[in-house]
Amino acid sequence: MRSGTVAVIGRANAGKSTLVNVLVGEKVAIVSPKPQTTRDRILGILTREDYQIAFADTPGIYKQRNALTGLMMQTTDRTAKDVDAILFVHDGHAGVKEGDTALMKKYMELGVPMIVAYTKIDIMPRERIPEDVKTIFEAGVTADVYPVSARKGINVKKLEQAIAAMLPEGEPLFPDDIVSDRSEKFMVAELMREKILLKYEKEIPHGVAVVVNTFERHENGAYEINLDIVCEKKNHKAILIGKQGAALKEVASFARKDMEKFLGAKVFLTVYVKVREDWRDEGRLMKEFGYSGE
Repeated sequence: MRSGTVAVIGRANAGKSTLVNVLVGEKVAIVSPKPQTTRDRILGILTREDYQIAFADTPGIYKQRNALTGLMMQTTDRTAKDVDAILFVHDGHAGVKEGDTALMKKYMELGVPMIVAYTKIDIMPRERIPEDVKTIFEAGVTADVYPVSARKGINVKKLEQAIAAMLPEGEPLFPDDIVSDRSEKFMVAELMREKILLKYEKEIPHGVAVVVNTFERHENGAYEINLDIVCEKKNHKAILIGKQGAALKEVASFARKDMEKFLGAKVFLTVYVKVREDWRDEGRLMKEFGYSGE
């Protein structure tokens, strides 16, 4: 049997989390069309009869703007050095630029076996794919390139098998019924943040943290969840709440439905909005909100 960990690395919005969710077969990471959706390293575990792959989904590579994004980049680089293989995810729809191949070579030079997933081929001209693959190889990237569409499932199985072939032989790292290393409480907070990313525009979603204060299951099976949405500015709080609370009610309802689907039970959700100015540059608050970089 083959078994090991695979760092999933790439620029923001390359489709890393979507691909991991499809490979694992369950939602283990939130997705949105905005950068900085993934802030933590999240393991998604795929177990087959003859191999187990633990995908470490990492924050998208993004220009550092504050202490939080700096911490995210440290998480990505640290993860890449402590795995059995690297899955570099590149947004094929965006083309291939010099900076993209330089990034691929940076991780390839770590000496860890690497493969490139060239994503989103369902929304781009197919004739461009061979040209882009040639550009990648001519730039000195010797890793195999797999054009895929996670949304359509194109070449995903071939990619999975190629990844498994890179792993060392060994016993499974996790029981076969485990699909993630993250708790239900963590996923509830992430589902709330996902809906905020999808509903609100501009800077507001990036300046938000979600803190779960109460996560309890009652005897009747229903969950009571109380959480805070923490933002950085008073005017952001007003926008998050909306006129007569309409925006907050809408996003909370949206999140609650996904929480109920994820937990398989009724959810009673209470949401508050709080302001902590510039928390993304304050180490104590970042740690308090769960961003320690560990």
